[in-house]
Amino acid sequence: MQRRDNEKEEFALHEVYAVDILVSSGEGKPRETDIRTTVYKKKDFVYQLRMKSSRVFLSEVEKRFTLMPFTLRHFEDEKRARMGVIECANHDLVEPYPVYQEKDGEFVAQFKFTLLLMPNGQMKITGLPIDLDLYESEYKIADSDIKQLLTSSTQKKKKNKKKKKSTTGQGASALDNVEAVEDDGDEDFEDEPDEKTKKKTKPKQNK
Repeated sequence: MQRRDNEKEEFALHEVYAVDILVSSGEGKPRETDIRTTVYKKKDFVYQLRMKSSRVFLSEVEKRFTLMPFTLRHFEDEKRARMGVIECANHDLVEPYPVYQEKDGEFVAQFKFTLLLMPNGQMKITGLPIDLDLYESEYKIADSDIKQLLTSSTQKKKKNKKKKKSTTGQGASALDNVEAVEDDGDEDFEDEPDEKTKKKTKPKQNK
């Protein structure tokens, strides 16, 4: 889908987005191929299927994926899923995601991650890290707003919270008293005073 086909949208808090970036060494105009796809998405239509394998397949899709995209590899019996999806696709119950291909000899790179829009900023929850210093391009971005957006991080840095001082004594909890004890490797017992604090006692003389 090209940019001109999309209407303007507003981003709202607590929404989830999959950011999928594809970069091509060619013209960036991939064409649809005849390669059979394995990725589908259930559509909100109803139809009475005839084949049992198709009904079992659609029932599992509704339970596991609802209206989210899925791949046939997620099914335990992939061969049976390939059979069931055919009738579902023929009656417009599932939408296939076609396979696109660049011209022969060109390279395509993909970078994808999932993003949550939270009150304190965006939060990246899936996807591998990327080091932009490893890549160079002859093109540069001139728009200042886009530059500022690209420099913003997709992961909020966690602030180090100050540890609360533990209280000891009668009013402290058992956990506080345990944390207040430092293990220095020496065992101290209440009924065995330290050698430095032991008092010397004179032996009694018999009269």
